[in-house]
Amino acid sequence: MRCDRQAAERADDPRFVAVCHGDVLVGHLYLAPAPQPLTWELGFVFHPAHGGRGYATEAARALVDRTFAAGAHRVVAGCDPRNERSWRLLERLGMRREAHLIEVATFRAAPDGAPVWHDAYRYAVLAREWRTSP
Repeated sequence: MRCDRQAAERADDPRFVAVCHGDVLVGHLYLAPAPQPLTWELGFVFHPAHGGRGYATEAARALVDRTFAAGAHRVVAGCDPRNERSWRLLERLGMRREAHLIEVATFRAAPDGAPVWHDAYRYAVLAREWRTSP
């Protein structure tokens, strides 16, 4: 299976953090340095069957806490505007929507081979904002 192969490839990559409930992998988070100084990029993928239980919020909050405690100035994240669960998670974390990028990404091709473009939201939170958020 493709997901098994990807999980095995990422097992030793410190940028990826697995989130499990018991023996079940419910999702993973990604955190890596961004091109800007003292800035980190947060990403996440969670299986929808495990949504609404707080796993993603708890895990992301803990990871962002650790990142700011280690001296980060800013944490950024992006998501597809059609994925309401993702942008609501970012807003629950106290991140601010800073941009709506138009036709910025493509991950597949149309039947004629042309790229299928989609929009993206960009979110961010600063260390000084995080310290004061609930």
